[in-house]
Amino acid sequence: MTTVTAMRTLLDELPQDSRDRLLEHSRPVHFPAGARIFRERQHADRFWIIATGRVELDVHVPGRRNATVDTLVGGALLGCSWLMQPYHWHLGATAVTRVEALEFDAQAVRELCARDPAVGEAVFACVAAAMARRLLSTRSRMVDLDDRAQRAGLDSLAYAR
Repeated sequence: MTTVTAMRTLLDELPQDSRDRLLEHSRPVHFPAGARIFRERQHADRFWIIATGRVELDVHVPGRRNATVDTLVGGALLGCSWLMQPYHWHLGATAVTRVEALEFDAQAVRELCARDPAVGEAVFACVAAAMARRLLSTRSRMVDLDDRAQRAGLDSLAYAR
């Protein structure tokens, strides 16, 4: 399953001055294919809007390889953990292909959201929607993994290897 969030719509729907203020806290970046963008439990001090490329979100499974829970493409919000304390990533992320993105400074955006309720409301709504979609995607992947493991006569963690 591939998730595309409404972050691009957020930028499009913000009044021009609010959009400009949000974009003041961004910079263009790129990640080569195979680059580890962030790991679970690391400090979440930024987020990205993917312009082009594919990113896999994964969860660490002790003693096994990481399990992919979602794939993000252009227009998607990458990173939600920056918005809520303790500001640590709940998932990991790896560039599958070369990724072009806008990178945002999380602290600066949190401060902007606190100062400008319209921007804050739009950003919070976007992140909440992205988190809800990721939760559903993760659940779907885990159910599918469990079904395949049961058909193969394995437990789902053994199957994830």
